[in-house]
Amino acid sequence: MRLNLLIPFFLVLACSSLLFAQDETPRPLRIIAFGAHPDDAEFQIGGSALKWTALGHKVKLVSVTNGDIGHWGEAGGTLAKRRTAEVKEAAKRGGWEAEVLDIHDGEIMPTLENRKTIARLIREWDADLVFCHRPYDYHPDHRNAGLLVRDAAFMVKVPYYVPDTRPIKHSIVFCYFPDRFTTPYPFKADIAVSIDDVMENKVNILDALESQVYEGGALGSPETPKKRFISDPVRRKNFLLKSWTNRHSNIAKKHREALLKWYGDEKGGAVECAEAFEICEYGDQPSKDRLLELFPFFGK
Repeated sequence: MRLNLLIPFFLVLACSSLLFAQDETPRPLRIIAFGAHPDDAEFQIGGSALKWTALGHKVKLVSVTNGDIGHWGEAGGTLAKRRTAEVKEAAKRGGWEAEVLDIHDGEIMPTLENRKTIARLIREWDADLVFCHRPYDYHPDHRNAGLLVRDAAFMVKVPYYVPDTRPIKHSIVFCYFPDRFTTPYPFKADIAVSIDDVMENKVNILDALESQVYEGGALGSPETPKKRFISDPVRRKNFLLKSWTNRHSNIAKKHREALLKWYGDEKGGAVECAEAFEICEYGDQPSKDRLLELFPFFGK
């Protein structure tokens, strides 16, 4: 009789332990990146995004414009729909989410309305890490997209700013994509991530952005698809792998010091392809331990 009375007690205890264990499950990181056009975020952070999603973290890539003039041979709504379909396919291959805002290519302005849109997106994603262009880039869309994200960095925590969304209570780290410009100051890599292990996968994702990587985007020509072997699936992938390996190899060489810092001399010195990021002065200024939590693939 006493044993029968004890059984429900042990069942309750077991269920309570299970619920407690579930509560102890770490929350997946939530990363959102803002590119000015439907390709920018994929180009800049696609390798790292693959590494986060492989570990079960949540990634969203946002294009702040619809890319509707980003091609030498077509424009308008047809191109916008095509480029949206391209980033959606890239997202499907990469395991993340993608969104394209309905702002005309070449026409991003740092308006209050646009800043509120960016703030809402960061809040709705409940972001831990936010990426964007530096506001010193060559393209006005890149500069203004970066400015909008940077200007939202404080406002996302203000309770009565865009009160239709919940303010973010936790710390957020904002990071810049790299660029080659030196005025008012050059990009400085605070973080460099080896993408050697996902380089081919990144190329497979970029392969979905056909209008840009094979047809040349806004600065291409009718000859570009031929030069990039667009009609031959094998040769075009080889072209893409070679060109993007070169690009990321240059990043690794340029930011070797950051690779050595995060991977150590032996592993950091052996990295061939990398992505690099600079921590924005706005938002949280994380400790090294916090960065190891946010970038949980160093040393792996």
